[in-house]
Amino acid sequence: MKIMKRKTIARDISWLSFNGRVLQEAADQSVPLRERIKFLGIFSNNMDEFFRVRVATLKRMIEYEGKAKINMHFELAPNKILDEIQSIVLEQQGEFNYIWESIVKELEKERIYLVNERQLNKDQQKFVQNYFEEEVRSNIIPLMIESIPQFPYLRDKSIYLGVVLSRRDGAMKRKYALIEIPSRVLGRFVLLPSSPDEYSIILLEDIIRYNLRNIFSYFGYDRYQSWIFKVTKDAEIDIDNDISTTFIQKIEKGLRNRRKGKPVRFVYDKEMDEGLLQYLIKRLNIDKKGDLIPGGRIHNFKHFMDFPDVFSKKGQRKRPFVHPLLVKAPRVTDVILDQDIMLHFPYHSFNPVIDMLREAAIDPNVTAIKITCYRLSSNSKIINALINAVRNGKSVTVMLELRARFDEEANLEWKTRLEDDGVKVLFGIPNVKVHAKICLIKKRINNRTIHYGFVSTGNLNERTAMFYGDHCLLTSNRNIMADVNRMFTYIEKWKDGIAQLKSCKTLIPCPVSLRKELMKMISKEIKIAKSKKPAGITLKMNSLSDEELIYKLYDAARAGVEIKLIIRGIFCMFSENKKFLKPITAISILDEYLEHARVLIFHNAGKERVFISSADWMVRNLDHRVEATCPILDVAIQKELKDILNIQLSDNVKARWLDNELSNEYKRDRSQKKIRAQIEIYSYLHQKNLRSTESINQQQAAETAVAN
Repeated sequence: MKIMKRKTIARDISWLSFNGRVLQEAADQSVPLRERIKFLGIFSNNMDEFFRVRVATLKRMIEYEGKAKINMHFELAPNKILDEIQSIVLEQQGEFNYIWESIVKELEKERIYLVNERQLNKDQQKFVQNYFEEEVRSNIIPLMIESIPQFPYLRDKSIYLGVVLSRRDGAMKRKYALIEIPSRVLGRFVLLPSSPDEYSIILLEDIIRYNLRNIFSYFGYDRYQSWIFKVTKDAEIDIDNDISTTFIQKIEKGLRNRRKGKPVRFVYDKEMDEGLLQYLIKRLNIDKKGDLIPGGRIHNFKHFMDFPDVFSKKGQRKRPFVHPLLVKAPRVTDVILDQDIMLHFPYHSFNPVIDMLREAAIDPNVTAIKITCYRLSSNSKIINALINAVRNGKSVTVMLELRARFDEEANLEWKTRLEDDGVKVLFGIPNVKVHAKICLIKKRINNRTIHYGFVSTGNLNERTAMFYGDHCLLTSNRNIMADVNRMFTYIEKWKDGIAQLKSCKTLIPCPVSLRKELMKMISKEIKIAKSKKPAGITLKMNSLSDEELIYKLYDAARAGVEIKLIIRGIFCMFSENKKFLKPITAISILDEYLEHARVLIFHNAGKERVFISSADWMVRNLDHRVEATCPILDVAIQKELKDILNIQLSDNVKARWLDNELSNEYKRDRSQKKIRAQIEIYSYLHQKNLRSTESINQQQAAETAVAN
């Protein structure tokens, strides 16, 4: 991959390299076929969001360049970055199409056939006609677009069938029509009648294609050609500064304006009729140079994440298990009040988090619950527990971040439901997102108030906890919970200033302290290395793009600090340099689970400092969000985290080197046994679970024997 010469890699080019790793998983024949199809869906969904957010932002930078008072972090040479993006995207699109063609052949080997409207037998034709009449017809509105002065609004999450109507004898002028595919209502896939030992699947748009004659018979045409396309739009929400409107109204207005966002990508079937293509480009005001992405017959592959489960070979994903300290505990709360517990999702069950809140909801000694929510499950058990707590007389406060990108509408709905049930809902701080994952529960015991709760790296979402790799510290540590309380005081009373955040003594919060503390800890490792003593930094996160911290890591590497990095997504650092006294180890792991956790380890002259965090090393996280970085004080948990990171650093199956060329070369070592980190971590934690359970059983047996 070509990279422009600069001190760091452009974040958007690095992100495309990450999505290339997703594409590698789709190409990997050792991955189960259903999962390979799912990775194509993930790649497609990622690319949609990339264009809606990042490409749209680069275009805004070009538009705003030179204008004063624009609150935006400007990239260097956005025009050049856009050109490079276009080149890489087209290359990846070609690779995507090749992978899909190979997967279709693999499907056919398993007697799973994806058929189109021209490949139907008589029974299937009859089925498709009936299905169209009974299910589809009432859900489509064909538009004769040449007759409409104002071109219709096109949803950027939908796909459209562009239709050319003509007569074979040329007696009538060609007409253009448009049909939105109602996949939101009906789904994308329909199972057709087929032999007992095989499956035939047709896409919804092909059912519509088969019935085009039926749809447009009124106009007297006898030839119907059609091609799929989609439009991706700028998804930025502009929050105006009108003091007469509330923050909620501003969010709602921003959502309405998002629907009218400028097109930033037009993806279409490369076989599309040239006349129709040029007509759509003109009416949609598409930039011919940078916005056109030709592709195959099928688009919106994100739907393929929900491909029908027709596979004989089922996935081998193992079920989460209960943390050993909680296996036989009557109440989660009692264990937390006694000692810290670290849950590692998705290996450990998410249920203890829900159980802790449920117990608090009915505990007569609990007086208050405070919690931050960023992305919630659609049927959130967390919310149910909080509402139950209100009904039991508890004071419940929820910080609900309404600006969680693409979850804004869902969070507005949650706000209404929570407030209707008596929950106090906080919904934002101007120009600052609340991204910290924290919870505080207040409980009265013997006339004194104690605090317990959690600090986590990931969202309170029981659905994503099944496949997001995160760490959640359940704790009643007085110092940690005192700082969690300070953070909630700031979130509730942000107009009083940031003094509460600055007064944190154990947690390191953003936006006031983390950047400074990280610089200080890296500087200390540099000083130790220069004195010829062991120095080391191990970091795991989603994204590393902050230039100030990258330059500081460069200084550390030149001084001889041993640096090990596990970065899932954006990685803007050049990891290879002859001036580094010790080479930087930088890898990315993509596998069945999404590596979402943030862990920081500093050698600190042998007195290691270990942290978990909600913050990536990006400008937005460090300077424009409320984040929580939490020290791990329990020695056993420290060891557990270090063991997990060492397993990941040893991965030679799913790890890729993050080199200067963004080559995504797999980390292979033929002399060693194969180590697939996610499988090894499951085994490591499960074995600990078994040993702990066995120890508890032996202890209980001994106590019983003594009693008898």
